Amino acid sequence: MIARPSNTTLGLFFRSSFWSQKVVQAPVPLSHERKLTCSNQALKNMSVIPPNDSIRKTAHVKSSEEYSLMRDRALSNPKEFWLEYAMKFQWQKPPTFDKCLSYNFDYRKGPVFVKWFEDGKTNICYNGLDRHVENGLGDKIAILWEGNDPNDTCRLTFSEVLTKVKRIAKMLENQGVRKGDCVAIYMPMVPELLMTMFACTRLGAIHSVVFGGFSASALADRIMDAGCKILVTADGTWRGSKLIELKAIASSAMSMCQEKGYSVQRCIVFQHVTAVPPKATNGINNFESKEGVRPASGLNVPMEDGRDVWWHQLISNIPENVDCPVEWINAEDPLFILYTSGSTGRPKGVVHTTGGYMVYAATTFFYSFDYHDDDIYWCTADAGWITGHSYVVYGPFLNGATSVVFEGIPTWPDPGRCWAIVDRYQVTKFYTAPTAIRTLIKAGDQYVKGHSRKSLKVLGTVGEPINVSAWLWYYNVVGNGQCSIVDTFWQTETGGHMITSLPGANSMKPGCATKPFFGVDARILSEEGEDLTQQKGVDAEGFLVFAKPWPGMMRTINRNHELFESTYFKRFPGYYVAGDGARIDKDGDFWITGRLDDMLNVSGHLISTAEVENALLLDPNVSEAAVVSRKHPLKGECLYCFVTLKDIESTGTSTGSSGGQLTPEIREKLVDIIRKRIGPFAAPDYIQSAPVLPKTRSGKIMRRILRKIANEDYTFGDTSTLLDHSCLDNLIKLSKSILK
Repeated sequence: MIARPSNTTLGLFFRSSFWSQKVVQAPVPLSHERKLTCSNQALKNMSVIPPNDSIRKTAHVKSSEEYSLMRDRALSNPKEFWLEYAMKFQWQKPPTFDKCLSYNFDYRKGPVFVKWFEDGKTNICYNGLDRHVENGLGDKIAILWEGNDPNDTCRLTFSEVLTKVKRIAKMLENQGVRKGDCVAIYMPMVPELLMTMFACTRLGAIHSVVFGGFSASALADRIMDAGCKILVTADGTWRGSKLIELKAIASSAMSMCQEKGYSVQRCIVFQHVTAVPPKATNGINNFESKEGVRPASGLNVPMEDGRDVWWHQLISNIPENVDCPVEWINAEDPLFILYTSGSTGRPKGVVHTTGGYMVYAATTFFYSFDYHDDDIYWCTADAGWITGHSYVVYGPFLNGATSVVFEGIPTWPDPGRCWAIVDRYQVTKFYTAPTAIRTLIKAGDQYVKGHSRKSLKVLGTVGEPINVSAWLWYYNVVGNGQCSIVDTFWQTETGGHMITSLPGANSMKPGCATKPFFGVDARILSEEGEDLTQQKGVDAEGFLVFAKPWPGMMRTINRNHELFESTYFKRFPGYYVAGDGARIDKDGDFWITGRLDDMLNVSGHLISTAEVENALLLDPNVSEAAVVSRKHPLKGECLYCFVTLKDIESTGTSTGSSGGQLTPEIREKLVDIIRKRIGPFAAPDYIQSAPVLPKTRSGKIMRRILRKIANEDYTFGDTSTLLDHSCLDNLIKLSKSILK
């Protein structure tokens, strides 16, 4: 017997009566300035920006008072709160109140564990697809896919996706995939990637998605650690004008596995980049290019007899009306393994389970983006990252949302691509990373203003703290001062948003993550473990921790529970340690200051690297900045800054940058900005030019590598996530020139 909710979609489920709204006095609006003179310190005196009135009127949470009531309820009675949301879904066996939550965060009292909805049985594929089709949403568009080529598009309804998922699941089942097996997925951002994830969950199998930009070695490590016998990949993909030979990389990875005594039994290859695309459906017919379009020619697609097989050959034998019933699984059965790199050693396999993750991903999506049934939502993340899992795949599908899925990059064929897509599909909710925002800032406002963007209502940011100038550009230039900015803090390990503003409820502060999500007990601890969170009328800064479990949190590290405990729970027993520093201001809003190892103690002054980076970015010459510590015989630590400069051509003025070169005049100017904006104690000892900063494939700056360079330690450990290894030699050379 399946427990069925009474309404059709989570959009309907979560609509309920709210409390009365108080009128908030609107502050003087902030103006966008290229030469913004503002740092985290100055933000204490900055006016806040209230939600747009038109957004507030239809928001699910319409005021800070409503938010506070829901937050307090979730914290005081988490079982009742989360069980209510869990029952919005369909369960073969509904969870009970007694088994709703059990946990131990204190390793001194026994093994650390978390269990949500322990006695319930459900299936995330059923809730993301079958449920909507059965409730009359089969004809609603689920996926608006746009390929690397603007002409290369398709639209899929929920019924069409479900039909395809059933066939893919049967294909996997025919290859021996069963409940509890782990399937590796190494694919581009095509609909078949999302559908393969759902097909795995339909069978009760675990998926381990590996970002399509990872190397063969990184893929091999993940295949072996997860114990995958089946690999699903594609022939290749375009990323702008660059052709990625996915199958050739996958073949190298499988050879590496074999050299270490591990064999992949079957590799299923989806024909994508060498296939002829269907006729364009978006009305664009004037784009011509030999690079970046399908079909690609001259691609190396090695196929090993007996192991490798084409997707279309397997799927052609499966009828469209195939019956492939879901496997009902326990709420605490593993859903997926997603790898995040450590500073040393092999990557950590973060394990998420089914019930809690399902409820949390859906609920955070619904409230953080203020989702409504008529929204068109677009998250630019790749499904190979946690943002893609939670807010490209599961969160939107569980809510019955129409989503844009994009294969390409935001700067190809020109930097206006994002805004062209927004206008084409009338996107209302847009979610991207600060790195992408900074890249688009550098390209120039003309690429934004050449498109309407009037459909936009909510602009989200994810992946790292966003600096103030980028936030204001996003708000004023992209959003025309009319959108709510949702600055989300969370991690691969947390499964969903932990600290974020809600579009209709919370006022915005540039660079501030604002409030914890419902049920998230965020605290600030001192070095000694003192809880600084409740100090009234003062700012408190220290270690960000969480005192209570939330449904979407990781359960363990694959094959290494001891590492799970030592990494997240031993520093402060009884708390989950995020690994990030944070500040809570007088209003109770949280500011993420960066990783804990990016908090610098210079002559007894605790300095946030993010604050220094924000100051450096105030100079119009600087496009990117990263700040790390260097050991100092007197100060203990000193600041070592890496800056990427704009060319004269991009700034439009002659600033003495000498075509992007770091001159003594610019160094002096940058030091002066920091002294004035933060204080003389924060003046850096070293400022180095960084033509290219080392970044992960998801766009995050790898500050641990920069820290090693600053300290003349060139043993970098695990660099499998580094996008461009060639930048290291140049950074080392430049560093040696200023340290000699």
